[in-house]
Amino acid sequence: MDLFEKCKTDSGYFGPFRVQDDEYFTRPLLDPIPGTRMKFHGKPVIQWSINNYMGLAENEELRALAVEAAKKYGTSSPMGSRMMTGNTERHKELERQLADYMEKESAVLFNYGYLGVIGTIQSLVDTQDIILLDKLSHASMVDGTLGASGKFRVFKHNDMDSLEMHLKRINRDRKGGVLIVTEGVFGMMGDLADLPGICELKEKYDARLFIDDAHGFGVMGENGQGTAFHYGVQDKIDVHFGTFAKAFAAIGGVTGSSKKVVDWIRYNARTQVFAKSLPMIYVEVLMRTLELIRDDQEGRRKKMRENAVKLKKGLRSLGYTVGDVPSPITPVYVPAGDLQVSMNIIKSLRDLGIFITGVMYPVVPKGIILFRMIPTASHTDEEIQLTIDAFRKVRDDLKLKLDMKPA
Repeated sequence: MDLFEKCKTDSGYFGPFRVQDDEYFTRPLLDPIPGTRMKFHGKPVIQWSINNYMGLAENEELRALAVEAAKKYGTSSPMGSRMMTGNTERHKELERQLADYMEKESAVLFNYGYLGVIGTIQSLVDTQDIILLDKLSHASMVDGTLGASGKFRVFKHNDMDSLEMHLKRINRDRKGGVLIVTEGVFGMMGDLADLPGICELKEKYDARLFIDDAHGFGVMGENGQGTAFHYGVQDKIDVHFGTFAKAFAAIGGVTGSSKKVVDWIRYNARTQVFAKSLPMIYVEVLMRTLELIRDDQEGRRKKMRENAVKLKKGLRSLGYTVGDVPSPITPVYVPAGDLQVSMNIIKSLRDLGIFITGVMYPVVPKGIILFRMIPTASHTDEEIQLTIDAFRKVRDDLKLKLDMKPA
């Protein structure tokens, strides 16, 4: 059989959409400037699918800094990997500031969040080690786990009994270390990892803990330092990863831990050792972004949380089931029956100027579509009300029965 034979079929991820050259439900065409108001196929929409939590994508000061950095450095600087010719004092200074923000001894930068997670996990796990992965962990953690040298087991989502069962079994004849891998804020449903429970178990069974806090970094906790700060357990987190692609409105990521652990990652994470250094444009802008997020003198985090409360309250008042989660992520569960009904709901909302995206089984139980909505600090009361009005109209026009609850 020819290797490329599969490419002629509708198998693979989103296969039916791929063979139709779809750019409506998958790979939708949007204008490149993020914000609460964007254009979808040339039509104005209110945007609820971008992780611009703090509204910094629209920040004019950061844009101006990016322009100045581009004038000074161009797009090539620095050339080469950090191990060879791409290491600069500015990179080191940003790492120092990030380590201080994360309350860790040291930190190491990565070019992409996805590659940072993969590189961090794979650098730490040897053939005798075992990874314990939360079932709903992000694809980057799954790929990092599958590509690591050690073995792995999957525990039920946020289920401490399941995690402890695996830890007990592993400890009967373990020959190496154990790394528990989880998200801080789970990106689809907005629930938080039970970090106090996990920390208790990892200490009881002599394991280590890695959290990918992509949706918590810059968002959760009093100063946006992350989900572990929300719980007050940051000192128990062995390896803390944060991305710049969401609240920081940039690109890249950072791993924070003890100096010895970070140095090990710095020299052994293949996704960074053999990759070009993070461009100076991002390094310079991220310096200021970190200050804005940490100090938050404009009250962006408070505004983001208030907007989340307003959106969730308004949708619940219409009968929609909205997940009761402490993060700003607003998961809306709608009984859909099948794919066609789900597509009709999405199209109806987009026709009304509301841009949302949805996921179905196996992410959520069969017969339900999940709309993952992201309230940001930039959304206005008018945009929230227009969105609630649109959900009301779709409910009535499509005669949606909203009494089904998510499993």
